[in-house]
Amino acid sequence: MQACKLIDAIWRDDVDEVRELVLRHPNLIHEPATIRKSNWGPPLSYAANLGRDEIIKLLHKFGATDLEHALDRAMLQSKIGTAAMLYELLGSPPPPEGGLDGSAYTLSVPGTAFALEIGVPVCDQDGKRLAPVDVVLETDSRNPTAKHRILEMYVEHGLRLPDTPVMALHRGRIDLLAAQLRRDPALLTRTFTHEEIYPPELGCHDEIQATQGTPLKGTTLLHMCADYDEIEIAQWLLEQGMDVDAKATVDADGFGGHTALFATVVSQPNFWMNYQNKPQVAPFTQLLLDHGADPNAVASLRKQLHPGYGPEMDVDTTYEYRDVTHLEAAHGEARCRAVSCAMQT
Repeated sequence: MQACKLIDAIWRDDVDEVRELVLRHPNLIHEPATIRKSNWGPPLSYAANLGRDEIIKLLHKFGATDLEHALDRAMLQSKIGTAAMLYELLGSPPPPEGGLDGSAYTLSVPGTAFALEIGVPVCDQDGKRLAPVDVVLETDSRNPTAKHRILEMYVEHGLRLPDTPVMALHRGRIDLLAAQLRRDPALLTRTFTHEEIYPPELGCHDEIQATQGTPLKGTTLLHMCADYDEIEIAQWLLEQGMDVDAKATVDADGFGGHTALFATVVSQPNFWMNYQNKPQVAPFTQLLLDHGADPNAVASLRKQLHPGYGPEMDVDTTYEYRDVTHLEAAHGEARCRAVSCAMQT
């Protein structure tokens, strides 16, 4: 009960009530603010998520010690004034290990810029990668402009990224894609393995850890555009003559063969549209249909949900859909909010 009152006071930025609560219940300072353990942390870190600077100063004065965690939370939430204050309270120490990770997960450009400003390195003295490129590529967040900028900031600070078509897409670099197409005229018909999309040498993981809507293993650049909300690149690909109905590869068990239209109906951008209660729109789907995509195409799909969907959803089961249309696949995947309701009407 007291923890709930404290959270409410932090949200309202009510310094006086926070002071009264922690004076009467000093144990609250060191306990998870949400009672159960969560990423938001104890009250000081919780306040850092919201940029409640005066409350942070108060809790620090009363003995809160979670300044490092609070700094990470402030950066990933793009509360840069708060992050600067916390860094000063810490005594401006050497850059924290993993200081780019939180901002990579939320695709926070301001948080990344602050981390780089205080000296968090993107690679070690031998040139070995330290920047969390894997997090940027595998996160469930979707913000193409921010993703592009963060990757370019890593490059500007000395990180070398592979010169591949997929990395050009991840970086939002049509100029690099155009150069790839000049070197390889078959690029528009190519499909890519999971490892080509999520390179292990950049720290990337297996298919389950890489958050996506419709499976991306064995897909084309157009499929990737759909799940990463890269509509400008998709338009460019179609202008270059890419087949709007190009299919993913079919594996030994018969799964795959889906077109990019499937990836617009069940996608990570759709998850955020539904989770944040945004208007139901489907511009990517409309783009493909306007270019003649077949709405009756059939494919077989197999997928296991990312662990982050648990415990609300079953993350241990591998779901299989045989010979389904994009709408039938959407009905099967509705449990994870990654479906565009606009395309189910």
